[in-house]
Amino acid sequence: MASTSETGHAKNVANFEDMVGFVTGYGVTYNPSKVAIKLPALNTLLTSAKNSLTAVNTALSPFNNATNAREIVFKPLSKLVTRIISALDATDATAQVVKDAKTIARKLQGRRASDKIPTVVDDPNTPANEAQKSISASQMSFDSRIENFSKLITLLTNEPLYIPNETDVKVATLNTLLASLKSTNTAVVNVTAPISNARINRNKILYLALTGLYDIQAEVKKYTKSVFGATSPEYKQISGIKFTKAR
Repeated sequence: MASTSETGHAKNVANFEDMVGFVTGYGVTYNPSKVAIKLPALNTLLTSAKNSLTAVNTALSPFNNATNAREIVFKPLSKLVTRIISALDATDATAQVVKDAKTIARKLQGRRASDKIPTVVDDPNTPANEAQKSISASQMSFDSRIENFSKLITLLTNEPLYIPNETDVKVATLNTLLASLKSTNTAVVNVTAPISNARINRNKILYLALTGLYDIQAEVKKYTKSVFGATSPEYKQISGIKFTKAR
């Protein structure tokens, strides 16, 4: 299930807490026969909703830390690859070896062998304007970049004429960087499941049909309207409380 923003979920829970507060204030007059909208059930749902937000936030911190660390390690890669190709091109390596290295470099840097950019139709269901972007044919996922960087290192290792004096483009240094790329990517993989599972659980508690917070708040409004009337101050108290459903 796609989510609204994290802020949107928190706002739904905060608004639900306001609603429960108003309903509690109605005293014995608020006495539905439906168990799911009785006060004890509402308070239990509120507690579960709050706990689900806490679980997401708890898992989000290590996830953000890991993704930030990975971004820092990967960020200089494209420029470094340019320097590597320049260093190789400055040797007496064969044209085919240089060509093969440049092919790998294009994949690492997200460039095409030609300047032709295919037409992309904008998807109205997404916030981005895809019509302004080209389709990536260059395997820019982290796993693919790691794989292609490994291929480039192998090519350089097997080229006896590639013996640069600059430390940062030496094969030994590149292997150290490759290890770092792999470890930071693995760290992200390890913290992805917890944040994903926490979000799934939160979305069930908030948006699952019939039992989720979003549907329950609608039932509370219906019952309050039936008891106090559509023009009553009680109904007006809660009818104006807005909730957003994740799509």
